[in-house]
Amino acid sequence: MDEVNSQHEPLRADVAVIGGGVIGLGIAWEARRSGRSVALIDPAPASGATFAAAGMLAPVSELHYQEEDLLELMLESSVLWPDFERNVTGSSIGRSTGYRTTPTLAVGADAADRRALADLRDVQLANGLVVESVRLREAREREPLLSPQISCAFDIPGDHQVDPRRLSAAILGALADHQPGDSSWIPGADDGFAIHDTAAGLLWEDGRVVGAVLGSGIEVLATETVVANGLDAARLNGLPEGLSLPLRPVYGDILRLRVPEHLQPLVTATVRGMVRGVPVYIVPRDDGTVVIGATQREDGLSASGGSANPVSAGGVYQLLRDAQVLVPAVAELELLEATARVRPGTPDNAPLLGRVEGRERTVPGLIVASGFFRHGVLLTPAAAKICVGLMDGTADPRWNKFRPDRFSHQLSAARASTDGPSAGTSNPLPKDHA
Repeated sequence: MDEVNSQHEPLRADVAVIGGGVIGLGIAWEARRSGRSVALIDPAPASGATFAAAGMLAPVSELHYQEEDLLELMLESSVLWPDFERNVTGSSIGRSTGYRTTPTLAVGADAADRRALADLRDVQLANGLVVESVRLREAREREPLLSPQISCAFDIPGDHQVDPRRLSAAILGALADHQPGDSSWIPGADDGFAIHDTAAGLLWEDGRVVGAVLGSGIEVLATETVVANGLDAARLNGLPEGLSLPLRPVYGDILRLRVPEHLQPLVTATVRGMVRGVPVYIVPRDDGTVVIGATQREDGLSASGGSANPVSAGGVYQLLRDAQVLVPAVAELELLEATARVRPGTPDNAPLLGRVEGRERTVPGLIVASGFFRHGVLLTPAAAKICVGLMDGTADPRWNKFRPDRFSHQLSAARASTDGPSAGTSNPLPKDHA
């Protein structure tokens, strides 16, 4: 950050977005498009779960038992994706997002997998989703490197994909596409929007949230503050007293492999498989690589004292083993990268999204957008639209079921009193929620 920051003067923006993962980036972009200046607070944007994500836009395949409440939001976001992607690429000249609308092919390895996928299809059809059975010969005509031993295949035309790394780069490029003197330019922020620091907590004044204080002690003052920093959301100082954000870490291992020229394309569209009851997917990229994922584990590996994002040896073995059952040629690929990242889960696996109710009124100036678990990339356009709608005062009641305070049984508005912390104080956070 430049000289203004070094002098510890507050930075000022219409919107402060805490967290630069795909959700935070999407919200920042839509807020900018609405005519607001946006400060994005993150020491390393798009380096967390977004960096590892496969980018499947799969409202149909991601329908899980007892998670039907999420379906409407996932379908809504899927409809928003084409316009969202066009707006990003139209404002980020020369950058591609890897967005593809090719159908997803779901396949099973054995008879038990066939029955499990057929049962899931019944649930999907009952919810009005389109899943069509495909003859095995047709499936192998579409994807010639599929194993001849697969037991079933289903076409899912509504499930698509995007490359989260390219998408993030495109949004960051679009956010940087302005000049000093523009109404969107924030003096003191890199490229007029980026603040490469952590957020220590929220700032309050006269009962409303008025921004954030950084780890460096610098203040970012804003009319609206969006908490979108994943697991770290629950650790922010200055959250409304009584607000519970029950976020849990769920790790996923994911592999990236280069396809040699004589095997390209390994697959032309996303292949989602079931192998002995365990899901696996293969996602093609425009650069001749594929992504194979993803395990889902809640274990003690991350607490072993090693890497902050430990890769499970068993997870890597499982992914390669199961992917080869579906596409034997996977054994001939070059392993480029084994990555693990943590995703923020909630008790009902649904996001914490919206404003927070205090004892007497909604807490002004604060929006929470966290807990997107395995749906972050898919739900980015919807989350961005919902958050900007809240800023505009046009809340959609359909999404009240995802309110961030739904797990807070004794939420109070102690911080919504006029004797609460002031944005002008150097240490405005009397209670440590870390």
